[in-house]
Amino acid sequence: MATIFSRIVAGEIPSYKVAEDEKNYAFLDINPVAPGHVLVIPKKEVDYIFDLEDDDYVSLQSFAKRVAGAMKKAMPCQRIGVAVMGMEVPHTHIHLIPINEESDMNFFKEKAVVTSEEMARIAQSIANEMQETHSELF
Repeated sequence: MATIFSRIVAGEIPSYKVAEDEKNYAFLDINPVAPGHVLVIPKKEVDYIFDLEDDDYVSLQSFAKRVAGAMKKAMPCQRIGVAVMGMEVPHTHIHLIPINEESDMNFFKEKAVVTSEEMARIAQSIANEMQETHSELF
């Protein structure tokens, strides 16, 4: 059975898409640690990041780096934090989170409440930054 992430990539479940290329997809987390929290996934369903083929792993990391660069321009923050835990959904995913201090990466604190309008605005803002610097992804 396909994971929720595979169903998002297939268009069966809506998402706040930030960017995609032929191998990867980035979208806002609907239960964000902070506004602008993005999930970056390979389109190919592989449970554990280190089980990805080498070229897919490099592609995913490179794609995440480009998304993080756009996020840094679009979101008011000092850095983009990165985490790979992979226990919530059996589909490789990288968390990119706008942070101002290390404690902003606490996944166990109460989740941020972000309206659908704000989610759409944030996704569009990051997508616009991606398009300006990486038009090949659109």
